[in-house]
Amino acid sequence: MNVKRTTKRTPKSDVSYDPKSKAATLKYWKSATAHRGVAELRAKRGRPAKPPEKRKEQIALRVDKDVLEWYRNQGTGWQTRMNAVLKAFRDATV
Repeated sequence: MNVKRTTKRTPKSDVSYDPKSKAATLKYWKSATAHRGVAELRAKRGRPAKPPEKRKEQIALRVDKDVLEWYRNQGTGWQTRMNAVLKAFRDATV
């Protein structure tokens, strides 16, 4: 039952240049896009970071079921509209 596992030889890759030739390798990779590291690549992905004063904070909020259904029935962006109503109330009471 103890059978020694061996791997098959890995086939040579199908590259369009001779990997043993330094000149051929440099010529092939000359057209590659250069970067300064992983941070540069990550910076291009996603939305830009907001400054701390504009970031939102996640909370747990209990709201009456009928109020929540009404906001959700308004369609996409209901959370943003609910936030705007709360801001308007805050500004009106100050």
